Amino acid sequence: MHVVIARCTVDYDGRLTAHLPEAVRLLMVKADGCVAVHADGGAYKPLNWMNAPNTLAIDETGDEAGNEAEDQHETAQIWHVRSPKGEQLTITVHEVLAEMDHEMGIDPGLVKDGVEAHLQELLAADPTSIYKGLRLVRREFPTDIGPVDLLCRDTDGGAVAIEVKRRGDIDGVEQLTRYLDFLNRDPMLRPVRGVFVAQEIKPQARVL
Repeated sequence: MHVVIARCTVDYDGRLTAHLPEAVRLLMVKADGCVAVHADGGAYKPLNWMNAPNTLAIDETGDEAGNEAEDQHETAQIWHVRSPKGEQLTITVHEVLAEMDHEMGIDPGLVKDGVEAHLQELLAADPTSIYKGLRLVRREFPTDIGPVDLLCRDTDGGAVAIEVKRRGDIDGVEQLTRYLDFLNRDPMLRPVRGVFVAQEIKPQARVL
């Protein structure tokens, strides 16, 4: 894991175009090549990111050329992140405030408790118990933000992401929402619907 805290601007060009104005942000380059840009707020979702596989090239620069003296400010680096699909994330680093590398090793992944694991196993064996015509694609479908419990297809071939919990609370619903946000970026899957399955669903979770 390579971590940089930097004053930077960020531009994305791909499925759409997006610009993040200059601010202090956390830049992360993970071992698998994923690049993520985080602000100091929120528990999980980066402001912008580029999933692996991609290529990352970092240009060391001097002062930006073509600026008037009073508007001139230093640019330390320009990160060019490109995906095979032609998407490009450009991070212009004006000032590096902190930087470190750390080998984190292999993550064992989320370990479910016995009840949740058993529920997942039963539902995987017979997805039609959730609703008619559902068929299993894969258990523990991998994503960059964690495994989806069950990925299925309905009778129309549409993708359905299923999150299984012993007790259904707000955290579980938000977790499923994160998975849906991620999966719906994949043109081979979208549109992806979500199903939240639990032995007991709390009232707050039902509202969400």
